[in-house]
Order: sequence, then C-alpha cells, then structure tokens
Amino acid sequence: MSRSDVSPRLRLAQLGLDPKRSLGQHFLHDRAIVERICDVAGLTPDSLVVEIGPGLGILTEELASRVRTVVAIEKDDALAASLRQIVPANVRIINADALEFDLSEITDGPYSIVANLPYNVATAILRRFLDSQRRPASCTVMVQREVAERMVVRPPDMGILAVATQFHGQPRIAFRVGRGAFTPPPNVTSAVVKIDVDPDPPLPQAEFEPFFDLVRAGFGTRRKQLKNSLSANAGIDAERLTAAFDAAGIPQQARAQELDVADWLRLYRALRSG
Repeated sequence: MSRSDVSPRLRLAQLGLDPKRSLGQHFLHDRAIVERICDVAGLTPDSLVVEIGPGLGILTEELASRVRTVVAIEKDDALAASLRQIVPANVRIINADALEFDLSEITDGPYSIVANLPYNVATAILRRFLDSQRRPASCTVMVQREVAERMVVRPPDMGILAVATQFHGQPRIAFRVGRGAFTPPPNVTSAVVKIDVDPDPPLPQAEFEPFFDLVRAGFGTRRKQLKNSLSANAGIDAERLTAAFDAAGIPQQARAQELDVADWLRLYRALRSG
C-alpha cells in the first residue's frame, strides 16, 4: 500500500463523508505522532496488532509496515468499505462495534492493542478487552488527557478507572498530543497511554465482577469513609467490615481514594473469607 499524502478532510470529501460526532470521530493526520505511537508500542515484525477505530487508515498504514498482522475493527460501514480498498494483505478489516463483536474473531495467539480510541467509548472498550479471556499483552492507546491522568493516579487520588486499569497492569503516560493533530480538532487535549498488561490477573476471571462490584460500592459515596460507603452501597454490616479492615491492614477511617489495588484485593479477600 502506498502512503497517501491526501489530507483527512479531502479524503472524507472524496468519500462523500462527514466526521460523525456520535462515533467520536477525530481523525489523526500527524504522521510524526503516528510513528511515535508505534515506537511506544514496542512492536516487532512478528507482532499481531488489534487497532480499534482505524478511521481513514493513517495509523493502520504505519502498523502494517511494521508488523505481521493488523486486525482493524471499524464500526462505520463506509469507512470500513473504504479501508478494504487500500489496505495490504496483512491487514484484516472487521466491520463491527468493538463493544459487541466476538473477541474470538481476533486470533488464538497473543496480541497488542494500538489505537486512537473513539473518546466517547474509550474506557468501555479498554474494560471489555482487559476483562475478557482474550486479554491483550499491552495497550498503547490515544485517549483524552484527563482520562489518561485518571488511569495513572496513585493514592490518595485513586478512582474507579485507576483501580480498573492498574488491576490489569502498569499504565504510564507516554506523551501528550495537542488538538491540531486531528481533523476535526477535538475540544480536549489528548495523551498516549501504554499499559503493560500483567500476563496473570490477580484474581480468577470469575471473580472480576464481584471484585469490581465492591470497588464501585466503595466509590459510590466518595466523601464518606469507605466503611460507610460499603455499608450503604453493598449492604455489608459494620461488624464484618471492621473485622475485614483489620485483617486487610486498612485503617478504619480510610476513604476509597486512599486505597491502591493491593489494598482493594486484601479487603476483597478478607470479606470473602470472613
């Protein structure tokens, strides 16, 4: 595939398309940023990469030149059809919603996610892939800067997104990206986050849901002490909570945002065994 220098705006005009706000479409056009994303991902010629929301294919082009296989998942029917006309043999286009399609369509082998994620569903997409049995080895994704910062925070500023991301691996902000790198420019600045996913999750997959139910209950009323939030939102009695906090080594007056993932895991296990 030859690399086109046609601007995203002209390419959209050629296709008779307009960016769809409902799909969070902001097309990356800065090739220097694209190259940096691929460098951060740490790809090898044997890599299998899943790209979500390839759009007009600028990142797809760079990925295809570096790896063995790219699986690009595009929800927009017109963009998916356009991409099929220009991608090389090592790119497979799946015209589907990344939140709904069967993940077994990807491959049985290891893979990494590299994507400029649609901002309106970025966290939902990441959660779906990370919580699945087909977990990626790593995720290198462009998201809103505010979302990126919420992924990497530490106590005493934790939130549900930080716990959910750090439960699965080690996130870091690789670099920030200005609005001018996109067509049309978004109303927010962006950041590229690299998540090195732990090969073995800290809990069996069957326990993901009850663990995150506990976390959500704990953050349900952030201004309260964690014990009060869990009592109100999870219906756990005070005596049991007191014992579990002691067993987990968590101060009785702690608030949800003060716990890291290891604290939550100890508390979850103490409640399960108590």
